[in-house]
Amino acid sequence: MNRNVLLLICIAAISCCVGCTDWLRSPEYRQPLSTGPSTVDPAAQADTLDQADALASSGDYDAALVLFHDVLEDDPTSAPAYIGIGDVHLEQGDYQQAEPAFARAAKLEPRNFNAQYGHAVSLQMLDRLVEAVRAYHRALTIKPDSPEANLNLATTYLQMEQSNHAIVFAEKAVEVDPNNGPAWVNLGVAYERVERWGDAAEAYVAASERMEPTPELMTNLLNMLVRQKRYREVVNVCDTIQKLHADAASLERKGWALFRLGDYEGSTQAYLESIGIDDTLWRAYNGLGVNALNRWLLSKEVDTEARLQALDAFRASLQINADQQKVIGLMLKYNLQR
Repeated sequence: MNRNVLLLICIAAISCCVGCTDWLRSPEYRQPLSTGPSTVDPAAQADTLDQADALASSGDYDAALVLFHDVLEDDPTSAPAYIGIGDVHLEQGDYQQAEPAFARAAKLEPRNFNAQYGHAVSLQMLDRLVEAVRAYHRALTIKPDSPEANLNLATTYLQMEQSNHAIVFAEKAVEVDPNNGPAWVNLGVAYERVERWGDAAEAYVAASERMEPTPELMTNLLNMLVRQKRYREVVNVCDTIQKLHADAASLERKGWALFRLGDYEGSTQAYLESIGIDDTLWRAYNGLGVNALNRWLLSKEVDTEARLQALDAFRASLQINADQQKVIGLMLKYNLQR
């Protein structure tokens, strides 16, 4: 199984399909756990399993499944065959079929990490989160330093809104694999949920240093920096986001930060660029209004053009979102009318 792909799938918490499958009723899944004297040739079985694994790794899933099932016909207690079947179905995104295969393997070999971990992942993707937590804990009793199991257990706790539990395993994930960017993202999300803004920001920074920055990651970092009023860093992150894609919301935040840094011209330009991308962003109109009002006040109320620009910007904002008592109060305070 491609563990990196699976890891990203778990972070994204992709919804999984549900439904019944005839496969679960096939004969090999009804075999008892113990049988009579074995006539299996261990060397031949190992060779078949190796061939099946190679086919699965190359993406020939149907051929791999045939070989795994061939193994089970000769040896219904082959945990590696069940794990192989589970891995193939995980790769295919068929979590309904993956789960019972891993469950069977875990019952046959309770101390098999791959069986317990695969079972946990399939349960998580089926949104059976309480069962997934138990399975991840069983996996971690076998391999406590598994970065994948710690990361995914943290993700499961986040899905369950149990952020304090998530932090424990998210921290463990980055401890055992400090270069894992997605693990740092997960830790940042966990910190953010408990309002540890500074820690969340540092985790997102660590993530950005270990993986290609994505708009989602940089937006998470931006939100944390805004909460801490780290204005210069807000501007820098906004510029990074624009390199990834044109984004009106981050430009609005850039205008906000530049205003507080005293760069009123830069702030106005950022707000204008924001509206140029999304002319329904009422906060950007408010930013333009405040900048124009500021110019009018600094001119000792001589710059009438600035006053009219403030009036037009606030009106445009109110046309989009009329429920803004602060803006209305500001217009009344400074008698902003034609």
